[in-house]
Amino acid sequence: MTAITLAQVQATLPELVHGLAPGDQIVITEGDVRVARLTPAEKPSSPRKLGTMRGTVTYMAPDLDAPLKDFRV
Repeated sequence: MTAITLAQVQATLPELVHGLAPGDQIVITEGDVRVARLTPAEKPSSPRKLGTMRGTVTYMAPDLDAPLKDFRV
């Protein structure tokens, strides 16, 4: 964990963001007070595939497509 001041972050934000590795963390301070934490975004482990949840719905109400009572005129 690296601590860096707000003034340093304002001057070097692009370099800080592109230099983050998975698991890294930068704590941003103002004076001696922690004000924020910069961590890298997590990337999805694998792309999603369509149809992988097929067959998982085991019950569907018989009136699923019936109009709702609140919307009747």
